[in-house]
Amino acid sequence: MDKEWTKLPRHWKEYRKGVKSFLDFAYTKGSPQGREISCPCAHCANGKWARRHVVRDHLIAAGFVEGYDVWVNHGECMPLPMEIDNDTTDQEDLHDDIGGLLYDTFRNVVEEEGSSEGPNEEARKFYNLINEAKQELYPGCEGFSTLSFIIRLYLLKCLHGWSNASFTSLLELLKEAIPNLNIPESFNKTKAMISDLGLDYKKIHACPNDCMLYWKDRENDNSCNICKASRWKEFTQVEGESSEQAKYDHKVPAKVLRHFPLIPRLQRLFMCSKTAKEMRWHDEERSKDGKLRHPADGKAWKDFDILHPDFSSEPRNVRLGLSSDGFNPFRTMSISHSTWPVMMVVYNFPPWLSMKSEYTILSLLIPGPQSPGNNIDVYLQPLIEELKELWELGVDTYDDSKNQTFKIRAALLWTISDYPGYAMLSGWSTKGKKACACCNDETDSQYLQHSRKICYMGHRVFLPMNHVWRYNKRSFNGREELRSAPSMLKGT
Repeated sequence: MDKEWTKLPRHWKEYRKGVKSFLDFAYTKGSPQGREISCPCAHCANGKWARRHVVRDHLIAAGFVEGYDVWVNHGECMPLPMEIDNDTTDQEDLHDDIGGLLYDTFRNVVEEEGSSEGPNEEARKFYNLINEAKQELYPGCEGFSTLSFIIRLYLLKCLHGWSNASFTSLLELLKEAIPNLNIPESFNKTKAMISDLGLDYKKIHACPNDCMLYWKDRENDNSCNICKASRWKEFTQVEGESSEQAKYDHKVPAKVLRHFPLIPRLQRLFMCSKTAKEMRWHDEERSKDGKLRHPADGKAWKDFDILHPDFSSEPRNVRLGLSSDGFNPFRTMSISHSTWPVMMVVYNFPPWLSMKSEYTILSLLIPGPQSPGNNIDVYLQPLIEELKELWELGVDTYDDSKNQTFKIRAALLWTISDYPGYAMLSGWSTKGKKACACCNDETDSQYLQHSRKICYMGHRVFLPMNHVWRYNKRSFNGREELRSAPSMLKGT
């Protein structure tokens, strides 16, 4: 779409017509479920939501935010990358960038020629799939590889709700019509390929009231053993259908947790020689001159190494951080919905890699529509089980950079969250009279009767005993502060 008018003076008639066309576009193509859209003005920068007339006033007063040339927040699609020939200006046909997907997921593994086979089964599966990514779908095919076609076909199945049987029938028909087509023969083999690639996840049914997960010993239960709520959604009975048939024909879980296994994703990091080398950067290449440039230079990391010398002796062992927060997956904040992703950050990498999106690992996707609150620990169980296995036992992993198999271990060093998320993850309320998780029962709080709020005025206890502010009555609560700081809590 032509956006040259956004650069015109804002008092021109053409600019005002352009603003009207933008708003018309945003309210048709964007299809907002509420009456508000994100405001793209220079002040709001798509960070605030407002109604149409407010957005119009902002755009005329402040103009568009610089660099917002593709209206992705208002219904316009991001243009696909195009390859431009140096000799001609013709654009080549566009295809799904499956190679880019694999590159972003596995970085340089896809590019390595003649990748060696690892000694363990997991590594062999992975390298076989990388080789399949280079195979032609049929002799002479340039648009698809076997793997790219299968991923595309599997995506269509998920988007349009094809049954497993219909997917198998489609594969059989394609094989019959094109005998030399290099594709799997059934849905099960296709799903095994996706699973071996490490892109699969597990669905774990959950109680709609966040009481428990239906897994392990309770995998086959039909109701919650705590609140007795049904595991399944209830459907209205169709006329002419018996009650028993209506009860058992359509079993749809009331709530589903998506679990993306952590261990296979950590193993994939060592199956590429370049990323495997980067996983040792904190020990082999980090500048150790006493300056703080990386978490490994911090006191927490160093104290952990002293407490666990057997873990720190292997630089390939993984140091992790956990981050979680709720977000609304829909386009408008008028809908109350909170989905909670749980992300794992790998801190073995150098600073310019550790926070990149391709190295941030999605571990859990906790469904809404409400925040899990203190029951978040129910959903964290699969991740905690993996972390315990990685800490206590370790997992055999092939290191391509050293051509050897070792036992990888992992430790969760810290969590990253805002204050409400911190309350959920720690289980300690960050509101009320004892809001400080560090001070615990010794939190110094005071209730303000007229404003009906609690304030915390005991921060002077952390000053040295001879500090002048301890004896300053007028600037604080009218009293001298002669108490000592509360003792820090121990791990136990």
